[in-house]
Parts: sequence; structure tokens; C-alpha cells
Amino acid sequence: MKGGLLVAGTTSDAGKSVVTAGICRWLARQGVRVAPFKAQNMSLNSYVTVDGAEIGRAQAVQAAACGLEPTADMNPILLKPGSDRRSHVVIRGRPVADVDATQYNAHRDELRAIAVESYRRLANEFDVVVCEGAGSPAEINLRAGDIANMGLARAVNLPVVVVGDIDRGGVFAHFYGTLAILEPADQAHISGFIVNKFRGAPELLVPGLDMIEELTGRCVYGVLPWLDGLWMDVEDSLSLDTRPRNTPAIGSLRVRVVRYPRISNFTDVDALVAEPGVEVGFAATPAECTDADLLILPGSRATVNDLAWLRDTGLADLITRRTGPVLGICGGYQMLARTITDHVESGVGAVPGLGLLPADVVFAPGKTRGRPTGEGYGHPVRAYEIHHGVVTHDGGEPFLDGCRLGNVWGTTWHGTLENDAFRRAFLADVARAAGREFRPDPTLSFAGLREARLDALGDLIEQNVDTDALISLIEGGPAPGLRTLSLGAF
Repeated sequence: MKGGLLVAGTTSDAGKSVVTAGICRWLARQGVRVAPFKAQNMSLNSYVTVDGAEIGRAQAVQAAACGLEPTADMNPILLKPGSDRRSHVVIRGRPVADVDATQYNAHRDELRAIAVESYRRLANEFDVVVCEGAGSPAEINLRAGDIANMGLARAVNLPVVVVGDIDRGGVFAHFYGTLAILEPADQAHISGFIVNKFRGAPELLVPGLDMIEELTGRCVYGVLPWLDGLWMDVEDSLSLDTRPRNTPAIGSLRVRVVRYPRISNFTDVDALVAEPGVEVGFAATPAECTDADLLILPGSRATVNDLAWLRDTGLADLITRRTGPVLGICGGYQMLARTITDHVESGVGAVPGLGLLPADVVFAPGKTRGRPTGEGYGHPVRAYEIHHGVVTHDGGEPFLDGCRLGNVWGTTWHGTLENDAFRRAFLADVARAAGREFRPDPTLSFAGLREARLDALGDLIEQNVDTDALISLIEGGPAPGLRTLSLGAF
């Protein structure tokens, strides 16, 4: 088998990342040498490869589905929004600049060439490359500069399967409209559809499936049922509204994660969601945090601006008055410091932090990226780090690379809570400080849980999708003779 496939979506959060991961795992289990690819990713959740490249975290998980270490070629262009108009641009894992949309579009041809080159390198190394689109291919206002959807499909002649979220409603209109609004040369690559997140009586869906196939001349390759607990590392904060929560039990340790406007790498708390006896919720108001046994300040793409938001919402006052446990991670750690001097990200210079840790932060022009290792509570810890802010501390107790003072902990390291023994020891310490009991499950392996989820995604594809048809698309390219639709067809 040799070829590629692009998984597009009718909307953001339609399920592109999950379906891509599922196809990758299904192919890998067949002995196919498969790699994931996303040409351009806009996400505040990122990951660091072994050689220090920063890529979208979803591509790192998709690489795991393939049994691979992630590389920069799997996500050659990463955009990390810092405001509604500007984004931090990372190319092949290395930060380049902060630009607005006009500046970015001026370089679109160069960026498309970079993306295509990365795709071709993967295609030469692997049998199959499964590509994930971005947003929707029907965003016609962005089509001229498109790199990740139809621009990529046409550049390397990929067949495209469009995923639609039926749980939101209107999936058939989304399928038809996505196809019909595209120019004929783009439509020629749209080869079929996959319905995602279906729950209900299958027989009620059949007439719609038959009609959309008749109207479009394209097959519906599968209907994926709604399955709880299959969420994985998500692209952006949109998914926070729909991702599953663990079910709280009486006496659960209550964790609240502050959801600031530019929250990043909130996947740090996924291991807590998996932990029995821990209830995790995201909070944006003081009232939502009052019952917290542990309050987490996660990463931020705009540390100084999100700190100002904490003050505007009253959360800063709640945090500074709090006597219970607080954990700051990366940007959250920086907010807990005495001072922040930032001439790099926000450009505002020196501002006071929350002052809960004996530390000071200076933003450096270069970004620290790495995969550090260390020890916490006597257990080995593997992590990753991505930050401009350099923190120096002159007091407190050592905590990973950061410090602890009383019931306040801070670290720049991401992913630490995925280390099972460290997580359990940290939560036990938090529970003691909060006056709560916590009995961790000594058998829980977060890495094992992630592998089980990836296997479940592979099963989802194998059991509910016409995989023979997918193989034909991968090997043969876009189906020939596909009908071209018009918006005025009926």
C-alpha cells in the first residue's frame, strides 16, 4: 500500500483529529508504515519533539497511534494565537515571529511550499500519510491562502474524506454545502463522507444517508457511534465545552482549572480526569472556584494579558486570599511570581505578579523548548517545556524545576501529572494540605489508558467504516468522474 488521505471536517471540532488518529492506529495494526500530517495547525496545545521542535499536541498523539516519535514534519506550520488578530508562528518546530493575518498571508506561497516539502518527505519515508485538515474546507474567504485543506489536496493530489458531527445537527446540510460551495477543481478531490458522534436508532439515519449519496454522487463511508471516554489531546479551547468530565463521587478531591482567555496546554490535567476520586472542572469565575481543594493555573499563550484578566474578574483576589493548595504550570507559575518583566510577548515591561512564590520572571527573546527529566516526591518525572519566561526563585522548597512555598507549587514543566507515581504522591500531598482523604488507584497507568483509547479509536474505524473503500482511495487517489455540484442545484 502506498499513498495518502486527507481527513477534512465540516466544522472545527467535528472529529478530524480523532478520526485521523483512528485511521492511523487501524493502518498501523495492519502492519502499514503510516505517519500523521497536519500542514498548518492553529492551536494553543503544543508538544516538544525529542530534538526540541514544537508541534501541535494532536499530531504527537496521532504519531503515538502510529507507534512513532513525533517529528517537526508532521506539523510544519503551527500558529499559536496571542490575540484576536495576531499569532505566534512556528515553522518546522522553530519559532519565527508574531504576525497579524495580513503579514501571514503575504508569505502564503512560501509557507505552502514548506508544507508540501514536509509532506513529501513523510511520503518518501512511509507507506501512507494520513493528513488532518484545519477548520473547514468551506471557508471560502480563506481559500486563496489555504495550506491545510484543498490547497494541500490539490498540491499533492490527495483524496479527501469529510467528517461531520451529527450530534450538533444539520450534518447533511453541512455535507452538501461544504461540497457545493467549493470550486469544481476542489470538488474533484472530495471523495466521500463520514458521519461522526451518532447516537440513536440507525434505521432512522438510513434515508438521509441514501439521499446525500444520491444528491452528491459521493459515498458515506461510515457512521461512527457516539462513545464516551474517547476524547484525546484536543486542538483548542472550543473542545473544553464538549469534552467528557469524570463523574464526581462523594468525598472526591475537587480540582478547578482556571480557564483564562488564552489558556494553553490544558491537556496537562487530563491525567487528573482519569484518576478515580478526583473531580476536575474548568472555571472562569470566583464562584466556580470556591469549593476547590486544588486550584490549577495552567499554561497561557499571553501570560501578562491573562494575569490582567485574573485581576479584572476578581479571580486574582480569590487566589491571593486562598489558603488551600494552588498549582501553577508554566504561564500559571509565572503569574504566581513577584514580578514579570515582559518586553517580548506583551511588550508591556514590568508588572507585578500575584506574589505567592518567591520568584521573578523575565521574558527572553528565545524560547526554551525541551524534554527535561527530574524527580519529584522521590519519583522520576519526564516532562516537556515551552516558554519565553525565565523564572528565577530565591526561596521556598525545590519542586521539579520550580519551587513550593506553603500550599503553593510552581513549575514550568508540562506533562508532569502523566507520571503515575509522581501524580499520586502529589495528590496525596494536596489532599493532606486540604484536609481531605485521597486513595489513589495504584494500578492506573495514564500511558496505558492513552494506548487503550487509541486502540478503541482503531476499533471504531475498523468496525464502522468501509475500510476497503479507504484503502482504494489511499492507493488510487481521488475517485474519478465525481459529480460537480452547484449551489443552485435545487
